[in-house]
Amino acid sequence: MPSAIHALTDRITGPIERLGDGWLLGLLGRLVFAGVLLMYFLNSAFTKFDGGPFSVSDAAYFQIIPPIVEAAGYDASAVPFFPWGLVVLLGTYGEVILPILLVLGLFTRLSALGMLIFIGVQSYVDIAFHGADAATVGVWFDNLSNAAIVDQRAFWAFLFVHLAIKGGGAVSIDGLIRRRRAARAEEEPVSYGAA
Repeated sequence: MPSAIHALTDRITGPIERLGDGWLLGLLGRLVFAGVLLMYFLNSAFTKFDGGPFSVSDAAYFQIIPPIVEAAGYDASAVPFFPWGLVVLLGTYGEVILPILLVLGLFTRLSALGMLIFIGVQSYVDIAFHGADAATVGVWFDNLSNAAIVDQRAFWAFLFVHLAIKGGGAVSIDGLIRRRRAARAEEEPVSYGAA
């Protein structure tokens, strides 16, 4: 009986899987990211700029590394560039650039990997520097699914892992570049070298 159920399921879902293969999941992943998280990351990033896109504000330091700024006497300019200033700079620009690249489907795998690293650092900062309480951190395998860090960010991470492994799909700028490169490779004559 189980094999009959599997066979029936395969007959129903097989054509659907083949129809969406190579384009559907990458496109849906990027659309879900755009609908759910894009503005979250962009709004957060824009609080870290001071009057323009090339001026990271002191607020970025206070948001990302508060105890380091406190140790520097609440003077962000006294925070050493390496490693802390670099962390703030990469985090602030990463929070703008990586989400936009993901939505466009440009350098999707690298952008998704960057977002995985970003949310890992973000989660660490929330716990270590911002003192997230146990309810905010949460635990897995309990009866609650609303913890902001462990529960929600697990879904974010799953989305980024999928995009990092599978890419943005055929309906992306990466897919367009890949098709153009393949078309050019087919047009080029084969060279067998000197005789």
